[in-house]
Amino acid sequence: MNFRMKKRTNIRCIIGLVAACLLLGLPTLAQTNNAVKRPDLQTAEGDIFDPTREQKQTETYAFAVQYRLTGGYLQQNHRSLHTNYPNLYLHGGQIGVTFDFLLPLHFSMQTGLLYSLTYGTREEHWAQIDAADIYGSTNYLRHRIYEHNLTIPVRAYYTIPLVKKFNMFFFAGPQLQIGLSAWDKTENHLTPLTEQWFRDHGKALDPHDLYSDELNRVNVQMGLGGGFEWDAYRLEAGYDFGLNNRVRHKTPSDRHMWEWGWFVRFAYRF
Repeated sequence: MNFRMKKRTNIRCIIGLVAACLLLGLPTLAQTNNAVKRPDLQTAEGDIFDPTREQKQTETYAFAVQYRLTGGYLQQNHRSLHTNYPNLYLHGGQIGVTFDFLLPLHFSMQTGLLYSLTYGTREEHWAQIDAADIYGSTNYLRHRIYEHNLTIPVRAYYTIPLVKKFNMFFFAGPQLQIGLSAWDKTENHLTPLTEQWFRDHGKALDPHDLYSDELNRVNVQMGLGGGFEWDAYRLEAGYDFGLNNRVRHKTPSDRHMWEWGWFVRFAYRF
């Protein structure tokens, strides 16, 4: 009888010891698990606290080509230090298609074909040739210029993702502008003697194409800019600097004219 009671007492003690060990071991195990899950601020990777880390880890590069229809406002500036080619601002529009070749690390290359039509006016005022016409008579030429050009851009783009489908981007690169026509509809307001003097010296007084005898058709520019993009829609602006002299006949040698310009365009990806 005593033997059985001692045996039961030993069994109860063993069970109690096991239960006590389990109860004491659970907090230690929980602390161990928490220590594994909780990152060390000194040794953790720099982007472990980045909320977009999972999205970045799932991003994969795939080559693709994006096609866009684009159009907007364009202002061109004929810049010169010579009196024969005073500064002239032309305002108009530009429309065309672009092709974006997607590259790794959010880079892309863009090219395409753009058509532009711009218009501007300027006046040339001259001194009187005949003394009798000094008083009360106007003596000037008014130029109304319509410029038609084709442009081939070669731009490098870098895109910065912001929120969901909303991105910001920057671009830079050259573009080649080819002049189709620059029609100068000249209005003659000269006195007879002044007009005769100009014609004797070969100055064009009738409507004519500036690309036919005065200006080079090729204009090389370097541009930069940026904008924002949401889904398939893009709004961008930029400035282009003319690199080559547009004047065909460089006599005298200081006859230089460069064509700069800035633009604001809206584009749709299809």
